[in-house]
Amino acid sequence: MGSRQITEKSLSMLRSLPRISLGNIRDNPGSRANTKRGRGQHGGDKHGAGNKGSGQRQNYMRLGYETGNNPFYLRFPQEHYYKGHHHRRQYPPMSLQQLQSIIDKDRIDTTKPIDIASIVKSGVYNFFPDQKQFGVHLTDEGADIFAAKVNIEVQWASEQVIAAIEKNGGVITTAYYDPHSLFLLKDPKKFFETGQAIPRRMIPPPDVIEYYTSAESRGYLADPEKVSQERLKLAQKYGYQLPELDDQTLNVSDRKDPRQIFYGLEPGWVVNLKEKCILKPKDNELLQFYAS
Repeated sequence: MGSRQITEKSLSMLRSLPRISLGNIRDNPGSRANTKRGRGQHGGDKHGAGNKGSGQRQNYMRLGYETGNNPFYLRFPQEHYYKGHHHRRQYPPMSLQQLQSIIDKDRIDTTKPIDIASIVKSGVYNFFPDQKQFGVHLTDEGADIFAAKVNIEVQWASEQVIAAIEKNGGVITTAYYDPHSLFLLKDPKKFFETGQAIPRRMIPPPDVIEYYTSAESRGYLADPEKVSQERLKLAQKYGYQLPELDDQTLNVSDRKDPRQIFYGLEPGWVVNLKEKCILKPKDNELLQFYAS
């Protein structure tokens, strides 16, 4: 094919093709990257969330959970260090030094009995019953500087803590609260606004009933005579003179009933915050139900 023929063919092609416009301009193949997300296996990338399960729902898996695998404490049956760890009760610690600090700052009234509700109200201590936390563990840090005389109720305490409080003429009691009662003690106002009757406190489960009935741990279900004997034994062991209990200062006789949750409020009562009154049951069946 000669050059003349090539020229004529090219001119005929230009005459037949449309003119260049914005409607027929195209990029060269491969010049632009495809920004559209691929479908993938289940509708595209999961961005690290995976398919279903707690990871996709933006909450954390419990401690020790291995995403469906056999846990390590079951793969090695001779080791049982962490077996049932997610069911164990937790007691967030609070030291005697912290207790002395909030007393010095007048965040707690020492002339009245101190329980977990007044400790939380001080704004220094907090706990979460939905995370298997069952109250205050009073630790012995600051026992050498603790000088307050208190009538306190906690959920767990060591022998050193008991000695530090009783050395100053105070009283300590260890008491159990079920999770529902702890929710009420953490935010009493929220519960009273619901208009429900105050429930009864549940008794301790079998695995801790020995601790809360022991006079050595000052359990709230222990015999008072045995508690007095253990107070004297502990004073002799640590070498201090046991002071006499001043009921006018500490209100030692003002103790909660084993079924009671709030000081001064019995189970079955309804606290009306709007009208500022307390409604008490009068029916014999209700009185018998809420009786200790």
